[in-house]
Amino acid sequence: MTASNPYAVEPAALHATITEALGPLARRVDFKLGEVTVTVAPENYLKAAAVLRDDARCRFEQLIDVCGLDYSDYGNGAWDGPRYAVVTHLLSVSLNQRVRLRVFAADDELPEVESLVPLWSAANWFEREAFDLYGIVFLNHPDLRRILTDYGFIGHPFRKDFPVSGHVEMRYDPERQRVIYQPVTIEPREITPRIIREDHYGGIQPGRGLQNNG
Repeated sequence: MTASNPYAVEPAALHATITEALGPLARRVDFKLGEVTVTVAPENYLKAAAVLRDDARCRFEQLIDVCGLDYSDYGNGAWDGPRYAVVTHLLSVSLNQRVRLRVFAADDELPEVESLVPLWSAANWFEREAFDLYGIVFLNHPDLRRILTDYGFIGHPFRKDFPVSGHVEMRYDPERQRVIYQPVTIEPREITPRIIREDHYGGIQPGRGLQNNG
C-alpha cells in the first residue's frame, strides 16, 4: 500500500481483494499471467459489476472494452458449457489496476445478459457490436440495434457456424439503377492450403541453411 492510494494493492494481491469484495457474487476468481478474471452468473452480473465499480478496494471507474465470445468450437470442440459469453475489461485509473469480468449467457438459443450501460455509458456501442456480431441480447440497453452490418443483414457473422460466404450478396442492378440483395452465388467449399516440400529447394539442404554458391 502507498500513502497516496491507501487501498492500492499489488497485482498478485488483487485476486484476494476482489474475491473478498465480491464474495458469493463471483462463481470464480482466477489469477493467471498477472491478470485477474472474474466469472459470474447472469443473475449476479450487474450486481458484481456495481461492486467492482463502487467498492473502495476496487474502484474500477472506467470500462475500456466489452466483447462477445462463441465457445462452440473452443478446444477443438472439447468445450462442455454455455456457448456464448460476454467479457468486459475494467480499469481503475485511481488505483492503477485492471480486471476482466466474464459472464455466460444461460440460454444458447437466445443468449441474454444485462446491459452495463446503467453503470458505464461507454458500454453502449460495445454491446451493440456484440449484439450485431454474435446475436447476444443486452437486456435494458437503451438503443440495441446493429452497428457494423447493414440493416438487412441476415445472421451474426462472428458466430462459429456462420458461413464464410454469408447468406446474401449485394450487386448493382443497371436496370433498376440501385443496389439489390440476392442469394449468395458462391458455392461453399473447404480450402486446404497446399504445401509443397522439395529437397534442396533454393539451395537449402536438410538441416542446413542457405548454401553459398559463389
